[in-house]
Amino acid sequence: MWAWLTRLIGRERRPRKPIPDALWQQTLAGCPFLETLASTELIRLRELSALFLEDKEFHGAQGLHITDAMALTIAAQACLPVLHFGAGDRALRWYDDFVGIVVHPDEVVAQREVVDEHGVVHLYEEALAGEAMHEGPVMLSWHDVTSASSETGYNVVIHEFVHKLDLRDGVADGCPPLTAGFVGQPSARAARAHWLATLQTAYDAFRAAVIKAERFGSEPTWLDPYGAEAIDEFFAVASEAYFVNRARFAREFGTLLPLFDAYFRPSR
Repeated sequence: MWAWLTRLIGRERRPRKPIPDALWQQTLAGCPFLETLASTELIRLRELSALFLEDKEFHGAQGLHITDAMALTIAAQACLPVLHFGAGDRALRWYDDFVGIVVHPDEVVAQREVVDEHGVVHLYEEALAGEAMHEGPVMLSWHDVTSASSETGYNVVIHEFVHKLDLRDGVADGCPPLTAGFVGQPSARAARAHWLATLQTAYDAFRAAVIKAERFGSEPTWLDPYGAEAIDEFFAVASEAYFVNRARFAREFGTLLPLFDAYFRPSR
């Protein structure tokens, strides 16, 4: 009720209950890549995380008990992609299409069904570390949440919440909604074309590197090879690395750095 009312009258909502110092320090210790944030960014992240916790409902699956520390660990990482998307709770409006976050102890095996070009139905199983659905909940594996690493560029929370940004226009295509003026483009359509062209070039190169590593024994890619599955997965996988190890991301994906900076840090 309070969140809805403050948005209706245009006020910036502030957390009703601040995050305790001990709990926040524990979260920072468990997510060392957050240490690269400026002090002002950490203050903002703490406020945004508190608002996130007020808005979302956490559900433990398979008997998993969600503690305050677990919920905050997820919240802080989920808020990273939208950290610079506006004051108050405006940033969290990018996540207002869902409420529930379901956390499993480990990967979930999902039953999949695809129809090929001949109309033949193929059934298969897929192990999921996380999943984000358009206008639906987010699913996460707690084991994978705790496996976040700056060394490997892996972060399942950031991955799934970047998918949420990508899905804001209803299509998982690796391009979140953009506006006229983005990187100097005259229209939203031009901004989208520029984004997709830049991302596609990087994706094609990454996919080629993955194929060489898997088929011919070349050096494995730094990023998770899963990013070669589709361009939307590449966007999510690349975003993980951008946030947890920006320095190496800049070295390996120099063409994407200004694009991601313009999107994820528009106020800087």
